[in-house]
Amino acid sequence: MHSHSTKNIRTAFFLNLGFAMAELIGGMLVNSVAILSDALHDLGDSLSLGLAWILDRKSKKPGDKKFTFGYQRFSLLGALINSTVLIVGSIFIIKEAVERFINPEPSHALGMIGFAIAGVIINGLAALKVQHGQTLNERVVFWHMLEDVLGWIAVLVAGIVMLFTDSMYIDPALSVVITLYVLWHVIKRLRETAQIFMMGSPDNISIAEIEEEILKIDRIQSLHHSHLWSLDGEQHVFTTHVKLHSVSNLVELIKVKKELSKIMKHYGFSHSTLELELDEESCRLDDPIKK
Repeated sequence: MHSHSTKNIRTAFFLNLGFAMAELIGGMLVNSVAILSDALHDLGDSLSLGLAWILDRKSKKPGDKKFTFGYQRFSLLGALINSTVLIVGSIFIIKEAVERFINPEPSHALGMIGFAIAGVIINGLAALKVQHGQTLNERVVFWHMLEDVLGWIAVLVAGIVMLFTDSMYIDPALSVVITLYVLWHVIKRLRETAQIFMMGSPDNISIAEIEEEILKIDRIQSLHHSHLWSLDGEQHVFTTHVKLHSVSNLVELIKVKKELSKIMKHYGFSHSTLELELDEESCRLDDPIKK
């Protein structure tokens, strides 16, 4: 599955990069700031795809003495870099669009329509390639490609309107709408990435729910020093100290461990560490969550 995801991302990367270069040239030829804004967006996506492709392979390296949890968090570097590039690029495009409102220039409507049709087809093919991806990278790439398809549909509509009107404001207005839409999603992804980097708990898993399930197990008295965080947004880590009571033999201890293992398996943690403490033991980190 992992090699298949890498191949899909690589294909989407080359499709996106080739079209982005064509957009830069074509946008200048047809004098369309909307096409240029999408070209910059596509270049950002290409950088994202390229880094996703490289880091997808890098992140599969097993843990070693330097990175004991493995290399999964390398996939987050691309998200931070790409978000920064897209935010800076978006500010530049909005600045260019404002200047076009002040000093309007005509755009070539037929050229815009031609590029829009090509954009829908090429980005649509890239989106289809990763549409059913199982990895986090593939799902993120799909949303990038879908955004591009929607943007080009908007350019197509604007080009058709410009065939029948003389307005020179449609193109810069469209570029602002596309850029603000992309910027909103970029900032949203940046917040998610920052939360992972700051070792925040995953949004789709509740640590309180996990603790509640653990406390239902017989012979568990309390929990303390519980932590939940994510390595890359997909691989999660959970640790806790489990205080036992009335465990008098090895059979009872093994039974508790089996029940705990079932809960960890249910949540699919890539790493989990549970320290079991008997009645007579004391822990300096003890601030218990009791039944």
